[in-house]
Amino acid sequence: MNSARSWVVFGGAVFAYIIGVTQRTSFGVAGVEATHRFDVTAATISTVAVVQIIVYAALQVPVGVLVDRIGPRRLIVVGALLMGAGQVLLAFAPVFVVAFSARILLAIGDALTFVSVIRLLPNWFGGRILPQLAQWVGMLGQLGQIIATFPFALLLHTTGWQPALLIASSASVLAAVVALALIRRGEPPALTSPVPAGGVLSQLASTVRRPGTQLGFWVHFVAGTAPTVMALMWGYPFLTAGMGLELGAAAGIFSLLVLGQLVAGPVIGYLVARFPLRRSNIVLTVVILIVVLWMLVLAWPERPPVALVAALYFVIGVGGPGSLVGFDVARSFNPSHALGSASGIVNTGGFVGGFVAVFGIGVVIDIVRDAAGGTGPLYTLDAFRLAFLVPVVVIGVGVAGLLVARRRTRRRMYEVEGIQIAPLWVALFRARRRPPPPDSAE
Repeated sequence: MNSARSWVVFGGAVFAYIIGVTQRTSFGVAGVEATHRFDVTAATISTVAVVQIIVYAALQVPVGVLVDRIGPRRLIVVGALLMGAGQVLLAFAPVFVVAFSARILLAIGDALTFVSVIRLLPNWFGGRILPQLAQWVGMLGQLGQIIATFPFALLLHTTGWQPALLIASSASVLAAVVALALIRRGEPPALTSPVPAGGVLSQLASTVRRPGTQLGFWVHFVAGTAPTVMALMWGYPFLTAGMGLELGAAAGIFSLLVLGQLVAGPVIGYLVARFPLRRSNIVLTVVILIVVLWMLVLAWPERPPVALVAALYFVIGVGGPGSLVGFDVARSFNPSHALGSASGIVNTGGFVGGFVAVFGIGVVIDIVRDAAGGTGPLYTLDAFRLAFLVPVVVIGVGVAGLLVARRRTRRRMYEVEGIQIAPLWVALFRARRRPPPPDSAE
């Protein structure tokens, strides 16, 4: 555990995830070009991202079960090869239907990657570093978004559609080779409880019923919806077509999604390790910041200041590490034999919220244009103002689900372990009134 070889395995797995994120987010950068290339509407092009998210989310539970049974290495390698094949198919797609199929193939490969990487960690690491490593995986993985924003966007605008996608495909082949060379399964953690009798479905049902699994799902849902919406589909078009920014300025602001993750990942990882009973409060604080800045941008009388939009993108990026707290929550409340399936369930959260919001935004944009008589540009700032209310509603639903699941989880902790968690305001009030220890008095 925590050996030099552990870090080699970690490096190979993270590299595969970085390339996976690059492939996942590349279509968001190419969204406007794809609209013109295939001559489709905003709602139609958004269905690509929606179906991509649906496929990804739908496969998370089966992938979680598979990774518990056959190990993460094979799934990571197969995932990389599938994503490479999807980019090749998209490069030569003559019509929208073929492009649609290409993104489904890529989504299948993408679905195999992240949960496999997360499941690999307990085989090689232990102690307080483990919850922090989940943050580092998510943080380092988002370097793939920088690759999609800068090098891939530059390739797309200089070399054209096919060369850019073929180069992206070759990166996935490299990721598969690196995974084969460096990743090993390692020693699975000791069983913390007997494996229950019954088939896979029975064991999966037990995992779903655990309040801690449900809480992890809603944590991922509320914090992961906004980053999914902006990174996968609508963040880049909002900057270029909605705000009217030049390519360089748009790419710079878009990259703040990643910077937010890079800055917040270690901080949230430390806070989660330091205050494990307040993980939901940490996440809710992040979500409140996102919604407040989001609504401020939408309510601005004219075009919002670039600095305000930049701050929004940075805070949305913080939501990425916030969503990863859901995996630590699920790990805390599940036996070791169910960690893969629990992680798969959690990982559907932000993507379920994301696909609802992504599709809703595309529909609202088309409705706004139809209301204007079908004339003028498809993407306008006013259209985005209305369409971007959809994620706010989706996040509100997620917060309600989180609060219900948290109450059930805390009740379960009290019944089983005798641990009673007071509301945060009560804990803060008690801490303020508690006298300092004698050796601290001066």
